Amino acid sequence: MQTTDEDTRRLAEEIYLEALKAREIVSRHARKTPLDHSSTFSRMSGGHVYLKYENLQKTGSFKIRGALYKVYRVRSQASGVVAASAGNHAQGVAYAARSLGLPSIIVMPETASISKVEATRGYGAQVVLYGKIYDEAEQKAREIAEEKGYAFIHPFDDPHVIAGQGTVALEILEDLSDIDVVVVPVGGGGLISGIAAVFKKLSPSTRIVGVEPENAPKFTESLRAGKPVTVEVRPTIADGLATKKPGNLTFRIVSGLVDKMVTVTEDELAKAIYLLLERGKVLAEGAGAAALAAILSGKVDVEGKRVVALVSGGNIDLTAIYRLLIRGLAGAGRIAAIQGHVPDLPGTLAKIASIIASYRGNIVEVIHDRADMEAPAWHTTLKIIFEAPSLETVETILKELERHGYRFQLL
Repeated sequence: MQTTDEDTRRLAEEIYLEALKAREIVSRHARKTPLDHSSTFSRMSGGHVYLKYENLQKTGSFKIRGALYKVYRVRSQASGVVAASAGNHAQGVAYAARSLGLPSIIVMPETASISKVEATRGYGAQVVLYGKIYDEAEQKAREIAEEKGYAFIHPFDDPHVIAGQGTVALEILEDLSDIDVVVVPVGGGGLISGIAAVFKKLSPSTRIVGVEPENAPKFTESLRAGKPVTVEVRPTIADGLATKKPGNLTFRIVSGLVDKMVTVTEDELAKAIYLLLERGKVLAEGAGAAALAAILSGKVDVEGKRVVALVSGGNIDLTAIYRLLIRGLAGAGRIAAIQGHVPDLPGTLAKIASIIASYRGNIVEVIHDRADMEAPAWHTTLKIIFEAPSLETVETILKELERHGYRFQLL
């Protein structure tokens, strides 16, 4: 995929040098996050998988890195800073401004979650709720910046922001050598641009792979078109990656330095969130689970390779966790919903329940629908939701039910 020209090489060199400067600033006000080997995900993928835990970063995501360095660079020219964001960038800029002694105004869409609005206020920012979508919030933020003489902090299409995000790569290379692949979630492209610039300087043989949601494939489509294009964004668990269009700067860097771009489905994202929580005891947001989702789904070839996956953030809305876990559990066969038409006779449900229980299935909910016109005469439609040890167990239960004359389908 790489088509690196001389201008892009020069730009990458400049970003690498800025990342070295940014490291000093970031290290004063943010954490060096852990890089840990996962035996579980290594076994599941066939590679040697290491997770970089940016979900444990201050403010809960990598965004603070770029925000800190950009605010540091403008602190003497501006009397304050303004940003537009519905989530992690908002909190990063608010924290950075407070740490470096500048006032901040963050414009957030009216649809932003209450938890993220309150978190941003908690870091000392004045929050302005405006517009239904990010684009409207950004326009308002730029108007405020011009009116007050504040600096506007772009979430990704800025060389200093990109350099700040590149400090993640510097930390990875301090802790691990001989890395074959780095897998990075991709929204606007700031994180992967900074990481690619550093790795192509210090470890040029390392392959850089970006991951997008299928529902927001802006880089995938832009790389195919050979220029930044706008895509229709559908709802996605990885809302932090739901950008409509790459930045001009990030597109140049990604097209020149990144080796591959892949997409993941909503089910693959949900499963990765669930597995990170159950197996890794790590809470990740949708964007933060994207890299692991790509690895576990086989979208990235890691067989026998040393691979680093970025867990880019952990700011998941608590109200969303239950739904995501149910989806992940269903995908793993730990929760199943089955439906079928059964004779409407005494004892039928007891027989079916005993078969499910004999395979350690635990019934959660039973729904009888005698009014279903699709059911044969003297039958009822029965829907059962139950917990099970595995997907294989669910399939065994379905076969055993059919052997006893009860035909169900998995919903």
